[in-house]
Amino acid sequence: MDYYGPMVLSHHRLRPFALAWLLAAGALPAALAQSAAPQDVVPAPPAEVEDAEHPLAANDTALTAELFYELLMSEMTAGNGDAATGYALMLDAARRSNDPRLYRRASELALQSRSAEAALIAIHAWNAAYPDSREANRYLLYVLVTLNRVNESAEPLAKEVARASTREKLSIVRALPQLYARASNKAGAARVVEQALQGELKHPALGAAAWTTIGRMRLTAQDKPGALQAARSALELDHTDDGAAMLAVQLLDEGSTDAEALLAPYLAATPLPEVRMAYARQLLQSQRLADAQVQIDAVTQERPDASEPWLIQASLKLQSGELAGADAALEQFTTLLQEVPPSEARTRALNQAWLMHAQVAEKRGDFAQAEAWLERVDGGAQSLAAQVRRASLLARQGKLTQARALIRATPAQTAEEERLKWQAEAQLLRDAGDYQQAYEMQAKAVALAPQDNDLVYDQAMLAEKAGRPQEAERLLRGIIARKPDYHHALNALGYLLADRGEHLTEARTLIKKALGHAPDDPFITDSLGWVEFRLGNRERAASLLQQAFKTQPDAEIAAHLGEVLWSLKRREQAMDVWREGQRLNSDNETLRETLKRLGVTL
Repeated sequence: MDYYGPMVLSHHRLRPFALAWLLAAGALPAALAQSAAPQDVVPAPPAEVEDAEHPLAANDTALTAELFYELLMSEMTAGNGDAATGYALMLDAARRSNDPRLYRRASELALQSRSAEAALIAIHAWNAAYPDSREANRYLLYVLVTLNRVNESAEPLAKEVARASTREKLSIVRALPQLYARASNKAGAARVVEQALQGELKHPALGAAAWTTIGRMRLTAQDKPGALQAARSALELDHTDDGAAMLAVQLLDEGSTDAEALLAPYLAATPLPEVRMAYARQLLQSQRLADAQVQIDAVTQERPDASEPWLIQASLKLQSGELAGADAALEQFTTLLQEVPPSEARTRALNQAWLMHAQVAEKRGDFAQAEAWLERVDGGAQSLAAQVRRASLLARQGKLTQARALIRATPAQTAEEERLKWQAEAQLLRDAGDYQQAYEMQAKAVALAPQDNDLVYDQAMLAEKAGRPQEAERLLRGIIARKPDYHHALNALGYLLADRGEHLTEARTLIKKALGHAPDDPFITDSLGWVEFRLGNRERAASLLQQAFKTQPDAEIAAHLGEVLWSLKRREQAMDVWREGQRLNSDNETLRETLKRLGVTL
């Protein structure tokens, strides 16, 4: 594992929809709109809607000296910081004049004074005076949700949906998850929204959006099966709907593996590049690198002017040993960044490219060129990463002592950087084959964050390499006790037991459980194939390992598949697989040990 490999620039997985319909036609005051609107770019608000209320004509309300004075005092008092008193004066003026503008202003002043209950009094008076006012109804809906009175919000929500045109409804429907985001009763909010949208679920223009909103609400309420059903219904109505497809990706992220099948028709059409990228990230997290490569290839063709896919492309090419392809992707990435105005984010992105360029040069054995790339890293938060790459260069040249000294001499600005330094030193020692010292350095990192399962997992792997299998087993069982769905630990423990030929039935159970949490993960499938081989089920093992190797060509999987084929007397096939594994990574320890043990020379 390379702890200092380039980090991919991240985007939001979901494109949140703003409260566009609440902001239309001045429906909310500026101060309230600023706090209510999400930070992301929002769609344009719908056109103004007709409202039943109209300001009273000049001859309808005599602006008496007393009323004028009350309005003046209300504004002056509020302007001097006493919004509560200003609100009381304004509400009194609204009731006496019956002017909707004054009801609205009283509501604004109450909200400015952070008194939602007072605002509710003004809004109820406003709604009583103007029962057909959409603006008053919107204010009522917003304040009820703000007060967490979710059940009471059902009536104004139903009214808002019923009164809106089809075009307005689309904005309203998309905005609802954001509106109810802070409600503490997530299940109740989901029920209220679903009830309000019942009439829209079969609408040809609104149905997919309505089901998507229901799905998002259900997912927020931890109802994953319900969210999956909603996503399925949305995509059945419109398989090209971007929001529904993004919901399916989010469900994948939440562990609902059945959601992946929903994406196939969408991806076969004209998918939004952002959705394809979100799906690619999920594939990367699942170690399905070959499948992720397909999606990244598509994005770079569909949106060649988007920078992030090129950086991921470079990382995938680097991992697969396609160094020329990695260089080409990095050049495209940096070319696109040249068009971006200087900023801290741009500097960080360029630093990632320089670090990866250094990795490519290091893999080629061109250490001078690698150092030249590292010289371009512009300090800051990534200076530690640059120093770690320099240490790697020294270690590759047989200067391990100097490499370790370089890492230790690099100042750590935070506790996290101190931990990363110990991890980096452990990685150097691991690469050098000094597993005992690597284990000791990793233990120092774990001591700084003992509940970090990822750190403990790496420590367990080093314990196994250092010839301490019981310690590795103890650490892995500890992780599983803390987090039973940590599939990496389930897989590693199952593989450890299988490789030792111990507790094979338990090993298979552990690996199958891991596969349940991460279906189609090629490395877990590899483990399952290996345990089947240990159990004597060689044909079944060969089938599983071929599946894993097809999904993810990898030297270690090649070592296992070749050995199973060799045991089945399919020697030529075994030799071909091993040669491919050697091409992928000639330094892979498992492959080298397998060939040595079986007395095979390629």
